[in-house]
Amino acid sequence: MDNASGAGTVRFSSEHSFNSVKVFSATMMNDRSALGDTITTWLKENPSFEITEIYVTQSSDEAFHCLAMTVFYYAPEAEAEA
Repeated sequence: MDNASGAGTVRFSSEHSFNSVKVFSATMMNDRSALGDTITTWLKENPSFEITEIYVTQSSDEAFHCLAMTVFYYAPEAEAEA
């Protein structure tokens, strides 16, 4: 089996540019299956975050499959700390 990869981007309408990034990744099947729930929980725990973009990356080789979701977001708290 050859190495394979893919990527996709989802952009959201936002009045702000991103000022923070969070990467979620998983290589094990159970972890990949739960990745959406993990992100949903994180979003519920951080209701002030405004998602501006999500970049999804998938890569595979003969033995491993990796799924990564990179979430770009605006965090009002980060502006207050700057």
